[in-house]
Amino acid sequence: MRIIRADKIKNSVSELCILANLDLRKDVLLKLKASHSKEKNKRAKQILFAIIENAKFALEEGIAICQDTGMPVVFAEIGQGVFVSGDLKTAIMKGVETGYKKGSLRGSVVKNPLTRGKPGYLPCVIHIDIVKGNKIKLTVLPKGFGCENKSTLKMFKPTAKIEEIKKFIVETVKNAGPDACPPYIVGVGIGGTADYASLLAKKALLKTVDRRPSTVDRYISKLEHDLLSEINKLGIGPMGLGGMTTALAVNIETYPTHIAGLPVAVNISCHALRSATAVL
Repeated sequence: MRIIRADKIKNSVSELCILANLDLRKDVLLKLKASHSKEKNKRAKQILFAIIENAKFALEEGIAICQDTGMPVVFAEIGQGVFVSGDLKTAIMKGVETGYKKGSLRGSVVKNPLTRGKPGYLPCVIHIDIVKGNKIKLTVLPKGFGCENKSTLKMFKPTAKIEEIKKFIVETVKNAGPDACPPYIVGVGIGGTADYASLLAKKALLKTVDRRPSTVDRYISKLEHDLLSEINKLGIGPMGLGGMTTALAVNIETYPTHIAGLPVAVNISCHALRSATAVL
């Protein structure tokens, strides 16, 4: 049994909060650059250049990529061979608060969703998975709400055709239009229950946006490719002003489901898809 102190978890989460908000994921940045080089629409090309430059300046100057530093979502994969010395959830919460304060990141969380109140840093959203091994993998995903507000869920009948599902996903992006700061990364969760499909859609955003190995499910890989092609034909373009690049990627996660249902959830990310990971 390997012992990991709660303080170590707190410090790691703190660092990840700052890193995620200041340093745009390399796979996303490379995809933006590739889209910029291929873009034929002059205005769209200028916007993509501005987005890339913004990410560069954020890292150089140590300031947030976006003023909306999101609601922090923390994924913790805990190895079965690990004993956490201290309170895990408290450590994660304190890590978020410390990181956001240290990084001068905006607090955007209201404690009561109905009466609202003064925004702060906490609580964050925590997802915990128990996995094999004796390590802890921590991932911080600061989720801005311009794009989170465009999330959708539909409980399809199990007899639904794939074209119906594709139409629902494309329509979700079409309805988001320019409001969620395209180009988008589109996370899709298929299967499980209503709540689990929504979680899968968010987890899909943690996958890289570049081409994945041929070992992945070829059916899903083709579906991702086809959806991306259809979405980019919408012509919404960077920041909604037209062009070839409405989305950078479509990532799909699936899970077995009940014989009587077919849940499909969509979770959109803006062009500033921010996440950072550490393994303890």
